[in-house]
Amino acid sequence: GKQVGGADVPRLIYVRWQSLVEPQTYEAYIVIPETARQAMLKGEKAFCKADAKWITDYRNMLTVGLAPGGIAKVWLMGACLPAIDVARVQGSVVKLGPYGGTSGGKHRPLSAISQAYIEKHGIPYGSW
Repeated sequence: GKQVGGADVPRLIYVRWQSLVEPQTYEAYIVIPETARQAMLKGEKAFCKADAKWITDYRNMLTVGLAPGGIAKVWLMGACLPAIDVARVQGSVVKLGPYGGTSGGKHRPLSAISQAYIEKHGIPYGSW
């Protein structure tokens, strides 16, 4: 993952990723709704199971999940607060392929363990 500390509340996130199981390269622009941006600034009373204390917590972490088929999903999280769904977008295929087109369209191969799992269970398209 990538952490960005000290940044302003985001309005837009750009992601580009490789789905090695397909294989395919995708990109997406994710607009963060104003309601989510405001929620990041609002403290909420929360019980932390880790130390069994009540605190004022903030949903100040955006987590981006990237799935096969070009799906990008965003959740807003706090250390002791439940996650909230923020956005789900369909990415578009990057025609240049991985590595900005410098690999001739070739993706890295799956590890033997990953390949065996995919052969047994398939690719979970539509699970998000």
